[in-house]
Amino acid sequence: MSRPVTLFTGQWADLPLATLAEKANSFGYDGLELACWGDHLDVSRAADDAAYCAEIHETLASHGLKTWAISNHLVGQAVCDPIGVRHKAILPPHVWGDGVPEDVQKRAADEMIRTAHAAKNLGVPVVNGFTGSKIWPLLYSFPPVSAGEIEDGFADFADRWNPIFDEFSKCGVKFALEVHPTEIAFDSASAQRAVDAVGGRPEFGFNYDPSHLGYQGVDYVGFIQKFRERIYHVHMKDVFWSQVPTEAGVFGGHTEFGDVRRYWDFRSLGRGCIDFEEIIRHLNRIGYQGPLSVEWEDSGMDREHGAAEAAAFVRAVDFPPSGRAFDAAFEK
Repeated sequence: MSRPVTLFTGQWADLPLATLAEKANSFGYDGLELACWGDHLDVSRAADDAAYCAEIHETLASHGLKTWAISNHLVGQAVCDPIGVRHKAILPPHVWGDGVPEDVQKRAADEMIRTAHAAKNLGVPVVNGFTGSKIWPLLYSFPPVSAGEIEDGFADFADRWNPIFDEFSKCGVKFALEVHPTEIAFDSASAQRAVDAVGGRPEFGFNYDPSHLGYQGVDYVGFIQKFRERIYHVHMKDVFWSQVPTEAGVFGGHTEFGDVRRYWDFRSLGRGCIDFEEIIRHLNRIGYQGPLSVEWEDSGMDREHGAAEAAAFVRAVDFPPSGRAFDAAFEK
């Protein structure tokens, strides 16, 4: 049985859910990974109102779609981040509130707890998202950062997220961090430290997205094997990185996405540098049967064209594992 192919709605939050669902069906998707912003999913309503959850499913079903995961990246970012004015633009007004940093962090944590209850009521097993990070701004810093400051950052992550994970556990829902620059885990080494910081608890795992690893020089296929028990969801997303030196390197040179001077940029699936066949082979080896969710980003391409070609690409590259050795017929 092939894995469901879904579309992450975060980059489509300007469209009403019903409109996007109709388009996603025409693009060839099996379902949507619902973002908790725009009108795609109201966390508070979903956490408290079974009828609202039924309406969501009915809207999707009317277009031949289902959902296997929801995502609350924006609010999750505010749990551990040093809060500043930039966060006001991404947070719901009731989470931003008075803008006092510690109050914002507390309300963000409460909202993530409600997100676990929303997932439970919707009947989905995974919430994808970000965690934020107290120590990301200290990356590659001068004056030098002490080991104690880094340890404090991981301890802060554990202190703020363990109570959230307690509620995820009660709800029977997993939290899948998208390993990503600006988060507590942004490569394999920091991902392991994050797992260790929360005592390896099973509620915490990863939304695997190779696009955030490849251009950094991280072994994005090895990540699957290293965290084989914690791959709770998969984003299919491509990225291009240059084979020759560029004006703006790995750190981006404060350029915008789409700038030709960049060393790396997100691309529509199959048009970047990620080796998706190896990813599928390794997902097969670990027995992953969840969604392959397209997070579509390409600043040089029309998004509807890109979303349709991405759905076709995923179906073409995905294949089931073999149930027998290819030369088994010669065994005695």
